[in-house]
Amino acid sequence: MTSFTLPPLSLASASPLDADAVVIGLADGASAPVLVGVSDQLEKRVAKQLGRPLLEVAISLGAKTKPGGTVALPGPDGSRIVVVGLGDLDVTPEQVRRAAGNGVRHAASLAGEGSVSVAVSLDAVEPEVIRGAAEGALLGAYSFVKVSGEQPEPTVSSITVVSSSGKPEARRAVEAARIVATAVCLARDWVNTPANVLYPETFAEAARVAARGTRIEVEVLDDKALERGGYGGLMAVGGGSARPPRLVRFSYAPRGAKAHLALVGKGITFDTGGLNLKPAEGMYTMKCDMGGAAAVLAATRAIADLGLKVRVTSYAAMAENMPSGTAYRPSDVLTMFGGTTVENVNSDAEGRLVMADALVRAGQDAPDLIVDVATLTGACVVALGERVAGLMASADEAADRVLDAAETAGEAFWQLPIPDGTRKKLDSKVADLRSGGNRAGGALTAAAFLQTFVPEGMLWAHLDIAGPAFNEEAPYDYVPSGGTGVGVRTLVALAQSLQS
Repeated sequence: MTSFTLPPLSLASASPLDADAVVIGLADGASAPVLVGVSDQLEKRVAKQLGRPLLEVAISLGAKTKPGGTVALPGPDGSRIVVVGLGDLDVTPEQVRRAAGNGVRHAASLAGEGSVSVAVSLDAVEPEVIRGAAEGALLGAYSFVKVSGEQPEPTVSSITVVSSSGKPEARRAVEAARIVATAVCLARDWVNTPANVLYPETFAEAARVAARGTRIEVEVLDDKALERGGYGGLMAVGGGSARPPRLVRFSYAPRGAKAHLALVGKGITFDTGGLNLKPAEGMYTMKCDMGGAAAVLAATRAIADLGLKVRVTSYAAMAENMPSGTAYRPSDVLTMFGGTTVENVNSDAEGRLVMADALVRAGQDAPDLIVDVATLTGACVVALGERVAGLMASADEAADRVLDAAETAGEAFWQLPIPDGTRKKLDSKVADLRSGGNRAGGALTAAAFLQTFVPEGMLWAHLDIAGPAFNEEAPYDYVPSGGTGVGVRTLVALAQSLQS
């Protein structure tokens, strides 16, 4: 199993003279566009070389202040100047994160068969903005390493974040960015790995490897342990595959931690739909159906590496949903972990079943807050599109905590309700409840089902990342094609907020 290696990251007060590419910004000034992050020395050298001011040349080549736009022009000694749109001059960390990602991606595209060293000079001074620049640059440099015996050279050889701040907080921000970006890229790698390479057994082993060298304790329940323990959801969903299910538990308990956060992730390593078989076009990307598990495991690794003073217990419910003579059927009644019986309505609604087992187990740890992450419903994609994830919660307090963390992290979540009466749709004549209702409000019904397995009165939030977990289109900002690693940064920011 191959993985992406982040390029070396450093902080400097000026762009290195030998940088192959320098990323600068173009923002809306009071009356005209203004360049951001350009030193007097660089401006003079470029103006002398091109015979015109740098701003004039950039605009003549099509540079615009609108975020997302990039233009490259010749720089000193064969280097390139990459001008990225910033939007408003008064930038947010997320604006800088996106601009840095765009700039580094554009610089990488100029590398040809070699690699480029990149300096990101966007006038970042405050720690949050410095961190945004560093995260965006690293995430923009990501590329999935092919499953091949021949490993390509990286297109970005090094990244330097330019800042006039010499404070210790600036270096800490860069280090935090490196840790979090590493975790996001780990989640991306897992999502992008083909399902014949990453399946429950190998995913569990990869998780164990990812926790090495940290203070994370790892427990893996195999199919025999799951059967003995009564994990009926995992056993049913995984029963149709020759590759049996796993439940991975990460436990990070630093000294001095007062808050306890539980994370639960859906880890369906491939989803055919089971006996409710998906159409061919809907099945091709289903290696991404373990994006929730990837997010919670990678985020826990980052939380441990950052040394955050919050206890975190994470569960990744891993199974492969396949049709066979041993597959579970629509109308089957399953006994979940904890004893609740569920009438299966649709074998392609498998994620909520494995999540139910893990949610009950997480509730037994008595955390202060449970957050589950899952590529759960197509209905959420219909409602919010492919770049916004859904959030449903047991109480506004839980929702507000997650939304605040998402805003800090720069990830897009939108709160949806669980209306009164939704649970009524799950009434069953043959079991304690059904696994689904009708087509109306499918994302809300799925959330209501999951909430049934959360202890009453416990704070809980459900993140449906079915839309943004996998990008089938061209890369944009710091988001690549394929696995995006969505959710990791929000979970880390949430843990950080729980320290206080």
